[in-house]
Formats: sequence, structure tokens, C-alpha cells
Amino acid sequence: MRPAAETPIAFVRSIVLAYERYGVDPRQALRAAHISPSLLRSEDARVTADQFEALSATAMQELDDEGLGWFSRRLPWGTNGMLCRASLPSQNLRVALLRWCRHYGLLVDDIRLELSVEARQAHLIIRENRDLLRQREFCLVSTLRNIHGFACWLVDSRIPLSRATFPFRKPRHARAYDLMFRGSVDFEAPQASLVFDAEYLQLPVRRDDHDLRQMLLRPLPLIVLQYKRDRLLSQRIRKLFRTRGFEVSTAAAVAGMLNVSTRTLYRHLAEEGVSLQGLKDEARRELAIQQLARTSRPLKQIAIAAGFGSEASFIRAFRQWTGKSPGELRRTASVEK
Repeated sequence: MRPAAETPIAFVRSIVLAYERYGVDPRQALRAAHISPSLLRSEDARVTADQFEALSATAMQELDDEGLGWFSRRLPWGTNGMLCRASLPSQNLRVALLRWCRHYGLLVDDIRLELSVEARQAHLIIRENRDLLRQREFCLVSTLRNIHGFACWLVDSRIPLSRATFPFRKPRHARAYDLMFRGSVDFEAPQASLVFDAEYLQLPVRRDDHDLRQMLLRPLPLIVLQYKRDRLLSQRIRKLFRTRGFEVSTAAAVAGMLNVSTRTLYRHLAEEGVSLQGLKDEARRELAIQQLARTSRPLKQIAIAAGFGSEASFIRAFRQWTGKSPGELRRTASVEK
């Protein structure tokens, strides 16, 4: 089955404009992507994601500009990898995105990226500091798609968008925006932005340097990859166990607190690859280790706090989790202090 051609020819033309700016012939890059120059004359032409990836990758290297001519200065080959590395060692997505925005501002004067939270919604905003001219649409779309794709990759989760906004008229290829942003898309807005549930900002970064090296071998598919997994529900359950203890321990009670049906709860957890019991055990283990290491509370009290009916059942579970007895862990923690 041949892949669908959904990428607008307008984006291909924008890359050709970059070649014109640098005085380089684009025909070799078009051939490498199997894009006929005649397609550039058709307003409604489309290319596949693979064709566009091949063209973009060739252009970034041939022109030594990962900004593809958008800005007043080049973004040399390797810039995006450097931005990824600078954001990787972050506690959560919020810290990673703030670092990305700050470091991007050190490289680019033409636009400024901002992250803010308002009414429980996260807003990623592009402020334009100069006229981006004929490449404005492609620049704004690509910048938002890249940062959204990187964010999803960082937390290994789908981050559904509440809204995407753009400060230009609705283009004739607007259908492509529905595929790229999978949510409400508004045109003629004050600025380009993405809006999503702010709770995603608290998701932990799940990638490491090995993952990054593998991703950078072929980073461009990030802007078209749609993650199926959504880790937000399990994050909310973890928070629920931390704040409410284990008084809400049944599936029905947890679903009620999260305002979802039990069926929806189980379906989402299955998509995330976790179970309610696993999340409960994880929370119990964290609580038990913390109290054993930091307090002198009796084992019986810690067992009750962790939701166990008896001290014996707590000790058995703790051995399964850690390979040690609660007493052994407490002694080790005491020696290390």
C-alpha cells in the first residue's frame, strides 16, 4: 500500500526558496526526494511524508541551515541536536520546554518562544520579532510541530492539543493542519501557539542519552509521528495515591475521583502499558522506602500507612519489591546518613 501524499506543495516551495536565498540549485535535492519540479507549479499538489523528510534532510545539510532559510542567521547542521541535549537532563516536561525556549532565544533573534500556564492550560507561543516574509507559514508550522514532537518523544506520551493558532489567513491546504495538529485550529489569531492540558508539564522525562543518539539518527519523523500512548492518566493516579493515600484503592473509587468510567480507566491504563495494581504497588513502595529511611515509625504504622492489613503481608510485599526486608533497608539507610 503506497503512503498517502498529504504534505502541501507550499512547504516544498518554501524549501526551494531557501535554496534561492543561498544561491544553490535545488534540483539535486528534489531528485533525491523523487519530487518532480513540475509539481511546484500545481497549487494543490501533495508529497508524501517520506519525500518531504528526504528533501528536508538533504536541504539542511546542503545549505548547512536547519532553519531552512527562515531566519536572519543560519542554524548550522547539528543545532537541533544541541537543543535536544540541552533540554534532556530535566526533571519534567515543564523544565525541558523552558530550557528549549531559553536556548532557542540564544540562537535566534527573529522569533521568541514562550511557555506559560493560564487556567490550567499550557500555552507555547511564538512571538515574531521581524517579518518572516514568504517563509512565514512554513517557519511557524515547523517550529511548533518540531517542539510538539520533541515534547511527546521526551515523555514518551501523546500530548493531545486543545488548540493550535496561526496569525495568517486560512490557506487552501488547511486540511493538512487537521492532520498535523489533531485538534481545533484557528487562523488569523494574534500569534502562533499550541495549547494543551498543563498537567502534561509535570510528566517526567523518560529518555536518556542513548535514546537521544538513536533518535538523532533520523529526527525528522518526529514531526509526523502520532503517539498512541497517553501517560497523563497514570500520572494523575500516582498523584491521587500520594495525596489521598490508599482510601481510594478500588478501580471504581479511582475512576470516580478522576471523573471517568471504570471501563475508560482500564482502557487508558492498558494503552499506557500499566495496571492499577502496579501503580498502587509503586506508590506503596515509594511511601514505605521514604518512611523507613527518614523516620523511626514502627513497621506496623508504616504497613497501615501503605495500605496493608498486617505487618506480615507488608514485609512479604516489601521483599518482593526490593529484595530486602524493611529492617535491612532501614539499617542501610541509617549507615549511609
